[in-house]
Amino acid sequence: MKKYKVTFKPFEKTIEIASGQNLFDIAKKAGIELNSSCGGEGTCGKCKVIVKEGKFKAASFIKLSQSEIEKGYVLACQTEPMTDLLIDVPPESIMRKGQKIATGSRAKDLEKLLKNLDKEIKPRARKIALTLTPPDLEDNISDTDRMKRELSKSGYIPERIYCSLKLLRDLNHILREGNWKITLTTIERGNTLEIIGIEAGDTTGLRYGLAVDIGTTTIVVYLVNLIGGKIIDIASTYNSQARCGDDVITRIVYATERGGLGELNNLVISDVNDLVKILTEKQKIDPRLIDSIVISGNTTMTHLFFGIDPKYIREEPYIPAANLFPLVMAGEIGIEVNTDAVIYALPGVASYVGGDITSGVLAAGLNKEEELTLFIDVGTNGEIVLGNSEWLMTAACSAGPCFEGSGIKHGMRATDGAIEEINIDRKTYDVHRGVIGDEKPIGICGSGMIDAIAEMFLSGVIDQKGKIREEIGLPRIRKGEEGVEFVIAWKEETGINKDIVLTEADINNILRAKAAIYAGFSILLKEAGSSFSDVSKVYIAGGFGNYIDVEKAITIGLLPDMPPEKFIFLGNTSIMGAYFCLLSKKMRKEAEGIARKMTYIELSVSRAFMDEYLSALFLPHTDITAFPTVQKMLKS
Repeated sequence: MKKYKVTFKPFEKTIEIASGQNLFDIAKKAGIELNSSCGGEGTCGKCKVIVKEGKFKAASFIKLSQSEIEKGYVLACQTEPMTDLLIDVPPESIMRKGQKIATGSRAKDLEKLLKNLDKEIKPRARKIALTLTPPDLEDNISDTDRMKRELSKSGYIPERIYCSLKLLRDLNHILREGNWKITLTTIERGNTLEIIGIEAGDTTGLRYGLAVDIGTTTIVVYLVNLIGGKIIDIASTYNSQARCGDDVITRIVYATERGGLGELNNLVISDVNDLVKILTEKQKIDPRLIDSIVISGNTTMTHLFFGIDPKYIREEPYIPAANLFPLVMAGEIGIEVNTDAVIYALPGVASYVGGDITSGVLAAGLNKEEELTLFIDVGTNGEIVLGNSEWLMTAACSAGPCFEGSGIKHGMRATDGAIEEINIDRKTYDVHRGVIGDEKPIGICGSGMIDAIAEMFLSGVIDQKGKIREEIGLPRIRKGEEGVEFVIAWKEETGINKDIVLTEADINNILRAKAAIYAGFSILLKEAGSSFSDVSKVYIAGGFGNYIDVEKAITIGLLPDMPPEKFIFLGNTSIMGAYFCLLSKKMRKEAEGIARKMTYIELSVSRAFMDEYLSALFLPHTDITAFPTVQKMLKS
């Protein structure tokens, strides 16, 4: 088999590989993360690189302009070396890690809220310190019976105490090492007390736990003191699974059709372990003292975390392997803490409404509201819950990951260099931009897209259908290789030496996403026999939701036209609910009750949803009277 050397600039990294591998995988092996939204299918155009020297074989040039092809651009996932290669990776193709990650409410606020919700801190695992009477010739029962006898003094029935063979193998040594003082880590399963860990001495004063949000885009971990509930530290990162696809569908395809289930599982476990290592080293805490973990994620992310095949989630009738997951020990799946630490997953509801939404409803307290309330988690998918203390109804909108940059020519996540805010001068049409990191822009993120379309609509650059009005005759409006486009930033203003534009195709993608979300709102309200005027408040969750300008979101018809004070931004409610469930038995029971209580509406087979969706494909809507605020702005 032939071998080739591939050198990546500006990283100055060279790697020798066997023939038959594509440049995307080769870059990964060299430690270089390239952007990708499609999981290597060659349809997103995000992994473009420039071949400076050498011969190659390209399966596809889709998403590349003719001028780019002439300059040597190729799609890394579609290109194999035929000789040694010198590759230049442009800035826009490099996956950046500096994202604005929502990590929930302030630690002090969460701790205070927990105390108001539940006075008793009770993690899923419990530590019990015992002092046993040493054996002698008269009291010569076994070490196990001696331990059970001591536990029976606290009301436990010896016949209902379970200790595994694995722990029994070390019990005699630990008892004598601790001079007959030991600490048991236990969980209750029905009427049985199950011992899951045994340590020498009294370690009940040293207890830590993890609350983990496994998002499609990001992962957040709280390190928590289980004695008082204090959040010691927080760490977050990108979900490394993004290299296999931006959304849950591309990852399911990658897992099932490309044999990537093991890889996806390894990536998320590795991400969690990396964050745990950062936290424990920084705080000088032995990771073996972590004995309780709660995870919260959508249905697909939870399946991948546990290594469960998600294949049937995307196939009609859309059935997950589980919504309520069994307790698992950390050692079983490779989480590098106490091997016997118990992992509890927030229960889900359906294929596209997972534990993160159960967690969100719990954190928002929607299940205790007396008045009709809406909850939406805006992320790579759009999950909506409608209801109050008496009933809950939920649906998931297939909005797609365009707000994360996928399917948008210059789209990107909310990292340094992303345009996040846009205003257009109504007279000169000059574009004023806010850029994350205050550096030259290299692309545009979700909040910037919403701003751009709202401003283009209000300034007359686009019509109600999202079509760019060429007749205005602006220099910023022109015909590009992908059709009519509007220049957001000129070449000399950017960090990629190219104009940053929004094309009509980009605008259509965003309109489809916002239409799906608004239609989801409408359908749930119609199913409940209600209207937007009946809604008392709208909770907005999710990292992306943190940065939405409500006025601009209403302008494009993403959010209903309601008074601004009715919108309440909660941030990352997935991690907030995980934190509550880590510490409170009452909250865990409440979460399970919420999941059972939610009625799931499958929108993908709803004719009414399609009607609402088509009506919402316009700016802000075909029924402009539903948006009186926008009507007023257009008139003025």
